[in-house]
Formats: sequence, structure tokens, C-alpha cells
Amino acid sequence: MPPFWVGPDVSVKEVVESKTGKREERQGQILLSDAQRRAGIGEATVVGGSPDQEVSVGDEVEIVSQRGGSTKYLLGTDKLGRDILSRIIHGARVSLTVSLLAVVLGGGIGTILGLVAGCFGGVWDSLIMRLVDLMLAFPSILLALVMVAAIGSGYSTVIIVIVVLLWSRYARVVRGEALAIKQSDYVARARVAGASHMRIMIRHIFPNLVNTVIVLATLEVGAVIILESTLSFLGAGIPRPTPAWGVMVADGRELIIANWWIFFFPTMAIVLTVLSMNLLGDWLRDRLDPRLRNV
Repeated sequence: MPPFWVGPDVSVKEVVESKTGKREERQGQILLSDAQRRAGIGEATVVGGSPDQEVSVGDEVEIVSQRGGSTKYLLGTDKLGRDILSRIIHGARVSLTVSLLAVVLGGGIGTILGLVAGCFGGVWDSLIMRLVDLMLAFPSILLALVMVAAIGSGYSTVIIVIVVLLWSRYARVVRGEALAIKQSDYVARARVAGASHMRIMIRHIFPNLVNTVIVLATLEVGAVIILESTLSFLGAGIPRPTPAWGVMVADGRELIIANWWIFFFPTMAIVLTVLSMNLLGDWLRDRLDPRLRNV
């Protein structure tokens, strides 16, 4: 019998291939079991009071099937089993932090430039206002997407983008108010008394602009929340897995028919917050404006 035969119908090559195939099959079964085990761990989801708390897969299926609410999870869970309420609360911190920082920085820059343009006039006024017109000529979302594509998405990037888009609004409003205040009698008397432009701006014009800036900043918080949520919804804002409201709305749009609460509750959080800030701004305007205080 030739050396490469081990039987009448079986060769050495076939025996080796058979043993190799069985070994690979056993390894495949081991890998499959390990993958299933890892998948089971990966499906443990985030619920409860903290966005990082884990529960079992059975809990996830039970909660999701309750159509958005139970005594334990008031607003239900998302497609990964994470508690919607805790993520909305955490997302409020993210959205409000971004909005307040952007409003303070953008408002500060815009107020200073608006004061300079309104008080000094001349070349400064022309230069600043042409830059303001240029910024206002571009659509905010389009310009934001271009900047994010150039810089890269991230927490600080969103703040920088919003500041760049926001300062021009303050500059235009503050310049108009400064030009109106410059025509006042007390400003004319200060100018006759020899006060410099800087002194007039700091001592006489800026204090009369504070109320306007406060009201504008309050109203802009709502606009900034919408802008930040829009960028996050488009994938150009706060990155996942941070539970920003825009990210939550984007995650829920795919399941809006079957699991409507994933989309609905973050959207309502945005709407109610923006509405509250607008009402607060209107109330502050009525309280801080002497002409409207007793109306």
C-alpha cells in the first residue's frame, strides 16, 4: 500500500483536513459562545437615576414594552434601555451650560464692539458694521456646519461656533442703543465739560445699556439651545454618548412610530425650555424698561 494511503478510501490529506475542520469547528463554537456572552454583557443597559447604571436585558425588554413609562421609569427607556428622564436631566445640564457660556462670551464680545462702533464712529463704526453685515448675511446653520467641518465636532467647538454666530446680533443692537443715548442731553453736557469718548462710553452710555443687554441675553439663551440641539441632531454638535437633547432627538427619530416617547420627551424638553426663556425675557423687558413698567 502506498505511504500516502491510510485505508482503502481515505488519504492522509483527507484525515488531516478532517481533524483540522473539527478543530476549527470547536474553536468557532468557543468564539461564538464568547461572542454571545459579550453580547449579553453589552446589552446590559443604562437606566435609573444615573446614565451609567446597568440593568439586565430582561429589564430592558420589559421597560421598552411599557410604551414610555412605569412607576420606576417615568418616561420609559430608549432603544438601549437607558432611562429617558435621567438622560433629559443630564442633557439639561449640557444644553444650559453650552448656552450660558456661549451667551456670556458672545454677548460680551458683541457688547464691546457695539459700544466702540456707536461711541467712536468713523472708521471703527464702518469696519465693525461691515463685519456684522457679513456675519448676518450667511445662514447660521450653514456657517456652523462649515466651521464644524473645518475645526471638528466637540464640546468646545460648539461653544466657539455659537459665539462666532452670536456676537454680531449683540453688536448691532448695542450700537443702535448707543447712538440713541449719544443724543441725550446729559451726554452732550459731559462732552462740553471735556469728557473723553472713553469716559462717556463707560460712565454714561454703558450703564443705560445694561437692561437691554440682559433682556437680549435672556432671549438668546432659547435661540442658542435650539442652535445647539440642531447641531447635535445633525451630528455636528455634542458627540455621543453624551446625552444632549439634540442627540436624544436624533436617536429617537428612527423609532418615532413604534417607540414615540424616545423622540417626544426630549423634544418637549427643548420646546418648554425655550418657551420658558422667552417668557422670562419678556417679563424682564417689562420690568426693566421704565416705559413699560406701569403699562
